Amino acid sequence: MLKRFSAAVLLCSALVIPAFAAMTAEQKTEIEAIVRDYLLAHPEMLREMSTQLELKERAEEADARSSYLKDNAAKLYKQAVDPVVGNPNGDITIVEFMDYNCSWCKKAVSELGKMVETDKNLRVVIKEFPIFGAGSEFAAKAAMAAAKQGKYWELHVALFESEVPVTEEVTLQLAEDLKIDIEKLKIDMNAQEITDALASTQGIAVAMKINGTPAFMVDDQVFPGYVPAATLVGAVENLRANGGCKIC
Repeated sequence: MLKRFSAAVLLCSALVIPAFAAMTAEQKTEIEAIVRDYLLAHPEMLREMSTQLELKERAEEADARSSYLKDNAAKLYKQAVDPVVGNPNGDITIVEFMDYNCSWCKKAVSELGKMVETDKNLRVVIKEFPIFGAGSEFAAKAAMAAAKQGKYWELHVALFESEVPVTEEVTLQLAEDLKIDIEKLKIDMNAQEITDALASTQGIAVAMKINGTPAFMVDDQVFPGYVPAATLVGAVENLRANGGCKIC
């Protein structure tokens, strides 16, 4: 009964709203009072409307991600400047969007490390996506620059192992501890390719409605937010069992 009433309300709204603008102020007040009284008497309708709105937004996000993935796979999986761990020629690729000041990313990094140790045919692309302020952005640039000295993964892990928030000072100290040439690092951090890569990742995130970290992609599947390693392993195994990558 309630669902039929809701459908009727929507139909009536489509017919009534255009006319509403032409009503007098007194008529509008009367209509608003009727609607308010009804919603107060049937508050469950608000819950139903909220649920339907959430489902609609999720469906729209999924459609946007799917469409973008098909048209822009190379930006996600094959940009040369993006750091890669595991087997660079692996048959399946996982993409991770991450930030060094993200607690859930800290949990994910050890799990991804174990995955590439166990699965010798797995390729992982890291999308540096600094969303937690200047410290995160500095660390992202430093990590990408450290790749030029063959130290990306070491600094990547060290930054996540930091027991204090990652700042410029923390990043430089960790880099020094790893025997990274600091002067070269500072120069390489400002390379245009790193600036462009971070801007590209930001644009991808906006287009795919990725609003937080971590976020993962396995071929054409998107996992916004932290997911257990078992979920990613399952996605990889399922992909292999069904013919392998479509776009990765």
